Amino acid sequence: MKKYILTTVIVFVFTLTNAQKIKFGAKAGLNIANLTGYFPDSSPLTGFNIGVFGEIKITNKFAVQPELLFSTQGNKMKIPVLDISSVFLYSYDGKWNLSYLNLPVMAKYYILDKLSIETGPQIGLLLSAKAKYSSDKALPSLNTSTAEYDIKNYIKSVDLGLNFGVTYDVSKNLSFNFRYNLGLANINNEPMSSSNIKNKVLSLSLGYKY
Repeated sequence: MKKYILTTVIVFVFTLTNAQKIKFGAKAGLNIANLTGYFPDSSPLTGFNIGVFGEIKITNKFAVQPELLFSTQGNKMKIPVLDISSVFLYSYDGKWNLSYLNLPVMAKYYILDKLSIETGPQIGLLLSAKAKYSSDKALPSLNTSTAEYDIKNYIKSVDLGLNFGVTYDVSKNLSFNFRYNLGLANINNEPMSSSNIKNKVLSLSLGYKY
């Protein structure tokens, strides 16, 4: 973690020193998130992202773009209930709502005047983690059909990922960005579980450069 932060600082200082032009902006958009490695019947969860960025032009073709984003992630799932003979009885719905403060640093290459491709690492700081469960029947071991738990202690506080994306500049100020975040770190912090849980997020954002 310290190596990643130090490398990010060095790259940021180097790019500022060699920058031809710096533009700042804000962005917001839609997330389609999921978690892999633990859930037998997992499905995407819709969320959002919002934050600020700075585009640092090194050359006419190449730029570095650090960002600071609030991002809602997680997944939905169906959890089966079995009897003592492992016969399926019914299933109930589950949802993990995770929120992160993400810090991606993107390297952008302009293949056309208005079209760029991008890739770069991302560190995510966990802000909150909630698990919600609901059913038409009473949940197992409970006398209610809904339940909510704080699971922040069972999720690692830091996530690492790698981003890939493309940006199209609609105008001098307005742009559309499509990005995929591939989670690289196991975020499972439950001592009794060996499951390898990773974030996966597709995002579509609208950005405005000042």
